[in-house]
Amino acid sequence: MAHPGFFDLDRRLEAISAKGDALETIKAAVPWEDFRADIEAATARKAEERKSSAGRKPYDAILKFKVVVLQGLYNLSDEQIEAMIRDRLSFMRFLDLGLADAVPDATTIWLFREALVEAGLIDKLFERFGQHLQARGYIARGGQIVDATIVAAPRQHNTKEENETIKNGGTPKDWEKKPAKLAQKDLDARWTKKNDESFYGYKNHVGVDKAHKLIRTWDATDAAVHDSQKLDDILDPSNTAKDVWADSAYRSAAIEQRLKEQGLSSRIHRRGARNHPLSATQKAANTTRSKVRARVEHVFGHQENSMGRKIVRTIGFARARFKIGMMNLGYNIRRLVQVERAAAAPA
Repeated sequence: MAHPGFFDLDRRLEAISAKGDALETIKAAVPWEDFRADIEAATARKAEERKSSAGRKPYDAILKFKVVVLQGLYNLSDEQIEAMIRDRLSFMRFLDLGLADAVPDATTIWLFREALVEAGLIDKLFERFGQHLQARGYIARGGQIVDATIVAAPRQHNTKEENETIKNGGTPKDWEKKPAKLAQKDLDARWTKKNDESFYGYKNHVGVDKAHKLIRTWDATDAAVHDSQKLDDILDPSNTAKDVWADSAYRSAAIEQRLKEQGLSSRIHRRGARNHPLSATQKAANTTRSKVRARVEHVFGHQENSMGRKIVRTIGFARARFKIGMMNLGYNIRRLVQVERAAAAPA
């Protein structure tokens, strides 16, 4: 076997680039330093909290944030991302790590992400990238499409009585005496039904602009919250057009009135009622609306099929919300690359 040469790594990276390294493009497209001040303010340890100034120098905040972004892009656990960084040259290049550089271990990644969760920083991080999109000229326009999707969580093996207690906002008495068990129980996720199938977890509520198919607003809830309950929270007043598309779950007289009062034009699907089926004209209108509303399904489809599934493996709402927010941020990063590639393509 030949000994590795000085330029072998460079040649290998050049070959990866020639095949089209998506991470290389993402690395160049994102203004990483824009996130630094917010992250360092949330994660920097005070001098009196440090046990010693000796030991290995702490990992850079942006390096750790880029690791969390990678987790969102590929839905990787802490242990998986550590292994992948050590194994993949494309991951190493994305993080500006050389073969001899130390790699953040799973515990380091977990502690860093916990600090971001505790600081409630996900909204600020999402907003920072939104500012970058606007600076690049990708303002919200064309109207907005709102929808929600279920984000599964590991199912809890509880008794009927335990589930009832949790649903009512309590904690089963036996669990309080077993802190190790309680730490592994998610008291915030909920069951819901969709198309006669039961799901357990949370919901990702989003508002997507029609023009660029970028997520402009979002929020997270447990899975039992009805889609329409979050409509007011995810409407985007900055969109340059007034049209609002949504499926029939958002249709009600109250919502129609609220949209009208805000100067917005409802493009929400109509639904038939018992003994009052939709007319041919109303069905045709729904079909026309579906052609636009389908754009939000593309967003959820990308998260499901290209970003490692819509699933959280954490415990509790705060961590789940951070995970869902990073999933939405990761989608916007990927979408920006797609939009700019399309804009640069010859006509």
